[in-house]
Parts: sequence; structure tokens; C-alpha cells
Amino acid sequence: MRQSLPNPEATHRTLRIISVIAATGIALSCGTNYAYSAWAPQFAERLHLSATQQNLIGNFGNIGMYAMGIPGGILIDRKGPRWGVFAGVIALACGYFPLRAAYVRGPGGFGMPALCLFGLMTGMGSCTAFSAAIKVSATNWPQHRGTATAFPLSAFGLSAFFYTTVSAFVFPDDTAGYLLLLACGTTVMVFISMFFLQMVKATSPYEAVPTDERPDLGRSNSNKLRRTSDHSRHSGRGSTSEIGTADETSSLVGSDDTSSPGDVPERKHHPDHSHHHHHPKPEITGFQLLRTPKFWQLFILLGLLCGVGLMTINNIGNNARSLWHHYDDSPGHDFIQKRQLLHVSLLSLASFLGRLLSGIGSDWLVHHRASRFWTLVASALLFSLAQVVALTLENPNNLFYLSALTGLAYGALFGVYPALVADAFGPSGLGINWGAMTMAPVLSGNIFNLAYGRILDAHSHFQGDGKGGGEVRCEEGRGCYGSAYWVTLAASTVGVGWSLWCIRVEKVGRMREAREGQFREHEG
Repeated sequence: MRQSLPNPEATHRTLRIISVIAATGIALSCGTNYAYSAWAPQFAERLHLSATQQNLIGNFGNIGMYAMGIPGGILIDRKGPRWGVFAGVIALACGYFPLRAAYVRGPGGFGMPALCLFGLMTGMGSCTAFSAAIKVSATNWPQHRGTATAFPLSAFGLSAFFYTTVSAFVFPDDTAGYLLLLACGTTVMVFISMFFLQMVKATSPYEAVPTDERPDLGRSNSNKLRRTSDHSRHSGRGSTSEIGTADETSSLVGSDDTSSPGDVPERKHHPDHSHHHHHPKPEITGFQLLRTPKFWQLFILLGLLCGVGLMTINNIGNNARSLWHHYDDSPGHDFIQKRQLLHVSLLSLASFLGRLLSGIGSDWLVHHRASRFWTLVASALLFSLAQVVALTLENPNNLFYLSALTGLAYGALFGVYPALVADAFGPSGLGINWGAMTMAPVLSGNIFNLAYGRILDAHSHFQGDGKGGGEVRCEEGRGCYGSAYWVTLAASTVGVGWSLWCIRVEKVGRMREAREGQFREHEG
């Protein structure tokens, strides 16, 4: 009896699925910077830090998360994703363990420069490990990038909820225990998942999607990438399993292997994109990005909307404290801390939902010949609504509206952005390109967060406890921070207009390409 050989296509698919699961596990420990407001108020209270100093530490975490994108991307693109994950493990350990030590030691244990450095390390570790996870997911599933990246992106958004929930059971009302959980949990989970993360090479010519199928810079969608099975059935090329694999696009995009025209099934003729088969578009990365209008469209939009989201994410705990001190001063410290954790969890859950719906929904849009940018329009509108809520909300029991809307908008923003970047510039340089793109929130996030901190400090005062201690607090409710939300409301409104303009630019570009393609066919 002849022993059946393993199906290479099934093995190939299994490896890709395992890599997505590993990427999701890594991402689940890379979004812990968004849990900052769950422990930052208690951290600041114990170390006697002002709101501005508290936001400065959070800002350095954000800087590490976004500014590390380019060097981390270079490492990942040149050495491989596992190198990025391993570097992330080291940085996470060098960030969270010292932060816990600082909390345990109390005031004077570490200076502000050291605390900012520790915050920076947590962001750097999260960035490099997460970038590697996204690189693998986007590259292994080229024509389903939105869906494939939606899982790690969603897990990234769920990270704060995951660790906050575990901490509530394991270390209830214990900030030192929470920081220990972050230190041990992030390093161990990322390290273990690293061994299952890999780039999966194409197993047949039918899996190699040639670079000329990538949309050029005038179109940030992937709906032109789909193969048609009708021709494959009549062409007689390949077996049934090969055709199924081609339709499923279980391939690497942008692989180094170039396919000749005879290696790839022909596509149905369509005037809107037939010219792409005759005029390959090169992948764009490095300094070439700076000369590309598409890059600046995406860069500015991400900076505007991400900065808006980061301000609320980093300060939802301060919002809760300010509103409760004004609305009802009877709740104690433990009650307010639990409410802070509740809002961090809600933000994280909403971000998870937004990322999942955005990634999968954007694929649905492009498969119905619509633009992924409509997802960003929805995100910007949700951000605008969230800012209006923040400016009108007085009852802290209703603060969940702000948390949910902000999380949903932020998740929708990041759920689609890696796919937009890969569509626009190609997947082979996604590590560097995504790193360059995430430099945008460094400036806007700092501006909005520091503005919030200064505004809150200006309305705060020190209230002693009669025992030589006390805390800095504000009892003006939304007046403690309201001015900051007028700034973010303006940014959100600009974001709505900017995303609509991007859709217009994309449509005009596609129409121009269609005319040029028809002209070339006529001349030919």
C-alpha cells in the first residue's frame, strides 16, 4: 500500500495560519501602552508627579512606539521578523521592570529622565515586535491583507483590556502587581510566540503575484488584484488544486522570484486596470517615499487622527478623576481607580472591535470596487463625535460614551492603515514604510498630550490629607480639561475633510489611468 505524501498546499496554508496566530499573540502584548492611564494616575500620585510630568512619561512611550518604526522596520526588512520580535522582548523587559521598581521605591527613587527612558523602552519594544507581526501577516496573505492584518491589529487593540482584566483577578487594587504583570506577561508571551512566526515562501508559480498587479500610487485599493477563476477553468493550465490555490492567493507578494507571463494565469480584460499588466510599478520605500504625494496624504491624515485618539487614551483616567471629584466627592480612591480601569478596558474593547471591523470591512469595500478611505471617513466622524461628547459631558457615569467612541474610532483608523500603506507602496518594504508612516503621531501626540497636561495643571491644586501627605486634584469637572478638546475637535474636523479629499484624489487618479490604458491599447 503506497503511503500518501503530504499535500504541500495544505502544509503551506497551515504554516501561514500558524504565523497569523503567532502574530496575534505577539500583538496582544504590544498594545499595553494604551493601558497607561490605568496605572499612571496612581504612579504619579505615589511619585508626586504633576499632570504634565505624567503626560511626559506617557509621551515618551508614544515616541518609542512610533519613532522606532523606521529603525525597527530596517531591522525587520533586512534581518527578518524574528530579529524584530527578539529586540522587542529585550526592550519591553528594560521598560516595565524598572517602572515597577520605581513605583515600589517611591519618590526620589528615579529621576524624570530615567522614568521617561523606561517609558520610551516600553514603546520601542512594542513597536518592533508589533511591526514584525504585521509584516508577516501582510506579506503571507497578499490579497487578503485587510483581513489577515485585522487579527493582530485587533489583538493589539485588545491588549489593554486583556492585561487590565487579568490584573483585576490576580492583583486587585495593586498597581505594583499590575506593573509586574505587564513586565512578565509581555516579555514571556512575545518571546514564546516568536518561534512560531515566519515568512512563508510561495510553493508554486501560481502563488507568486507579480508586482505589476500592485495598484499604483493613484489607487490605495486591492480590488484589482483578484484572479478570475473563469479563465483558469478554460485555460487548462495547472491542476484543480493549483487553480484553487491561485484563487485563494496563498502567496507572498513582492517575492524576489519574478514570474514570466506564461507562469501566471491571464486575467479578464478590464479597461480600468489592464494597462497595469504592461507597465509594472516599482515598489517604493526609503527616501523615495518623501517624493511621493500619496505618502504625505497618508502621513498627515494619520498624524491628525492618531494624535486626537492618543490624548483621550492617555488621559481617560484623569478625565474620570476630574469628573468624579466635581460630581460626587464621596467616592474613595479605590472606587475611582476601578472606574479608571473600567474605562481603559472599554477603550481597549472598542478599539479591538474597530480594528476587526475596519480591516475586514476595508477588504469588503475594495472587493466591491470602493475605496478603503471610506473607513477613514468613518473613523474621523467618530472622533469628531467623541470630542463633542467630551465637551458636553458632566456626569462621570456617562463617560463610557467618550471611551467607547474614542476606542472605536482609533481602532478603525489603525485597522485599515497597514493595508493602505501596503497597497500604495508594496509589501516588500512594509517594515520601513510603516515605520515612516508612524512617525506622524510623534508630533501631534506630543502636542495634544502636553496641551492637556498643562491645561489640567492650570486648573489643579494641592489638597493635603492632614497627615503630611495629599494629592494634586482638580474639582472643576470638564472645565479641568475642556480647552484641550476644542483643539482636538478642530483636528478631527480637518481629518474628515482630508479623508474625503483623499477619496477624490484616488478616484481622479483611477479615471486618468483608465484613459491612459485605453489610449495605449488603441495605439498598440
